[in-house]
Amino acid sequence: MPDNVNLSLAEAEALAVAALTACGTSESNARALSAGILGAELDGIASHGFRYLPIYCEHVLCGKVRGAAEPQLTQLSESAFMVDARNGFAHPAIDIGFEAAIPAAQARAVAGLGIRNSYNCGVLGFHVEQIARAGLLGIGFTNAPASIAPVGATHAVVGTNPFAVAVPDGAGGVAMVVDQSSSVVAKSELSARAAHGEPIPEGWALGPDGEPTTDPKVGLAGTMMPSGGYKGFGVALLVEVLAAALTSSTLGIDASSFATNEGGPPGTGQFFILLDPGAFAAGGFDTRIAALCEAIAGQEGGRIPGRRRFETRTRIAESGIELPAALRQRIDGYIARGR
Repeated sequence: MPDNVNLSLAEAEALAVAALTACGTSESNARALSAGILGAELDGIASHGFRYLPIYCEHVLCGKVRGAAEPQLTQLSESAFMVDARNGFAHPAIDIGFEAAIPAAQARAVAGLGIRNSYNCGVLGFHVEQIARAGLLGIGFTNAPASIAPVGATHAVVGTNPFAVAVPDGAGGVAMVVDQSSSVVAKSELSARAAHGEPIPEGWALGPDGEPTTDPKVGLAGTMMPSGGYKGFGVALLVEVLAAALTSSTLGIDASSFATNEGGPPGTGQFFILLDPGAFAAGGFDTRIAALCEAIAGQEGGRIPGRRRFETRTRIAESGIELPAALRQRIDGYIARGR
């Protein structure tokens, strides 16, 4: 058996949809989630790509996620919207919300979108990029099961809680994407190192005793290190307020794990802010963004946030997606359940 299997984008999408639907996911939900999986693979973020597909399948099978849930959209005002994901996948809920929130922001300068009773939304930057491609400034927040303790303490209170910002380039594209967790690294990086028996650098996580560790399993049993110390914890709190408290979703301290089958639906949330630059900036927004990008990229070693993803995206789209043969075999096992 070869070490890797190469798939075209069409083959990869079909594979993901087949595995998800075989486990009980509706086709429309499977296609929305598969778009996120492919997006992660194209950006070189394998931890949120096909590596995560078996977890998605397992969570549908055990009832942690309702694969056939139909998200319900509620319009709260002319520019405020809430989607109840109904303990289904986040991706279709976010897509339905964007269908309403994007035109509202284009018409009224600003819109807010909350997602409640949700789940892991994968790469947050994938979602805010959709907002930027519509010519809007997109800001997104998502909370997660608690894994970060207050600085100086040992009990986790908030999750790795990412936020993301996507800036339009004025030509239907994206000038930059800032997408980062509140922890030094995403928790999935510890899981990947633990699965392969590899150590982690000191400074990524703390053990249950609050002491630094290089053992990913000890780190997973303990807490993640916040990025920038107390400042990273502050960012995580901000995200928790917006993504969980504001949307009436489950706080990280009460949410079940995204990685295991234990517990019921996590019920976490997302929140998005959509802004029309043309309505706020007195002209010249695109010129200022271009100048800002040039100030970064125009010097040696400077890198515009998101540009590495864009470059990786182009390369992988041309060469195809490579899957470890063992992972492909495991995915085929889920597909076989539906035959």
